Amino acid sequence: MFAKNLEYVLQGLTADGDFQRYTPRDVEERFENLRDWGRLPRGREKRAQHLTRSEITAAVFGLVPVHPAWAGHAAVVFEKLRPVGGPAASFRAAPTLSDAIQFLLADEASAAGVIDVTLTGSGFGTNNNGFATLRYVNEKALRAVHFVSKMAVSLLQPGAEVGFRPESFGSTLARNVVLTERFFRTLRREVDKSMLSMGGPAGDGSEYTAEEARAARAARLGAKPHSRFLNMGIDTQVTWPKEETRIAFDRYYLVLMPKTEDHMQSVHIDLMANRLTDEAAMTVINRFLSLLTWCDDQFAVAQHCWSGNPVPVAVSKPDLPASTAQHWVFNRQIPSDAKVLRALGHYREARNADHAGLASYAVLSYYKVIEGGQDDDGSKVKAWITKSYPIVNAAHESDRDFTAFREAVGTMTPQEYLTNECRRAAAHASRKSPSDVDDLDETRRLFTAASVLHALARHMISHEFGVSDRR
Repeated sequence: MFAKNLEYVLQGLTADGDFQRYTPRDVEERFENLRDWGRLPRGREKRAQHLTRSEITAAVFGLVPVHPAWAGHAAVVFEKLRPVGGPAASFRAAPTLSDAIQFLLADEASAAGVIDVTLTGSGFGTNNNGFATLRYVNEKALRAVHFVSKMAVSLLQPGAEVGFRPESFGSTLARNVVLTERFFRTLRREVDKSMLSMGGPAGDGSEYTAEEARAARAARLGAKPHSRFLNMGIDTQVTWPKEETRIAFDRYYLVLMPKTEDHMQSVHIDLMANRLTDEAAMTVINRFLSLLTWCDDQFAVAQHCWSGNPVPVAVSKPDLPASTAQHWVFNRQIPSDAKVLRALGHYREARNADHAGLASYAVLSYYKVIEGGQDDDGSKVKAWITKSYPIVNAAHESDRDFTAFREAVGTMTPQEYLTNECRRAAAHASRKSPSDVDDLDETRRLFTAASVLHALARHMISHEFGVSDRR
């Protein structure tokens, strides 16, 4: 059977399966996703290729999830499920669910006695999804074979099927898809008829148009079968290409995506092709943005990023959650002490720098809060940090940033490290404490220091200045 013909057959078999029927487009999208996952033949040149029973079985599994975009994932999960009690306890000694379904598609003799197959993508056990039950009659007795993840090793041992109760392992809510004996009988007959037909595949091949467009885009952007892209959003006013563009930057290749209604400008780099780690790739992008900033004399702020996609993926515009209250309470007066006003201003500036990803400015602004509380006297500042650090460290001992900070300090004292290695590095381009903010390791180091200075600045404002944080 050809893939398009199978698509039409499954459309007919699923037409009355629920209140909301499977639409032709729904099944078509499932087949597109199955091709993306390599569970059906890809490419127009394979349009006239007959499907194997394994591929037909994958298409059946693709009907289970509610959303078509999960069809390929569902096929991968279900095809690997193993029978509880091992093959000896399975239907026709099938070692996997995929093999069992293929028996049902083989011929009437192999499928004799089958009543139905129930599949669910709901959680089963711990950190596992996917469960199936095949019911059949054998020697006038109703039997059931349950299929679970291969990770459930204890359930795959001989004899585990005795007394097995699936309701003890399932989730609190499960959406099941039941494939009846009539479903398999009809599908089996359609497959047999197609093998006797001399005709070609149904349709005009338009189902491959979108796939070909995706393949052409991937080739244009330099995506290969083993590509792994890092995607980083950019908040910037530098001149940017109007369309997706692949560029050469030094010995690297980057992909630039423009700003749209739903997405921000972004930079993408193939970690595999450029032989980079995530950290090294982010440093390369920082170098690129720094040169762009210099050339255009505009800002370019690196935003959130992630990696792992086989092709560049547009970065959505940030939609940060807002904190609201039904009854908004705020009853504060402007402080009369000028030192307090300056400290609060520096603190807000530091929080803004934190949000904007400006590590060195966050370090400086938090440090200014401490300096202001000690009359800008260097010796007093160092003494206060020495006295106060143990207090804030005890309150944040399990905090990841404080753990990293303690490792970074090494043999120095916290106040020496914050003053000489962080404040001085952020404020001065000195030989003793050089700071390259394009280097991701340096940026992380400064952000770690900023996290500690943040706690110290709050301690200064609340305890030294006596400013309450109550509204």
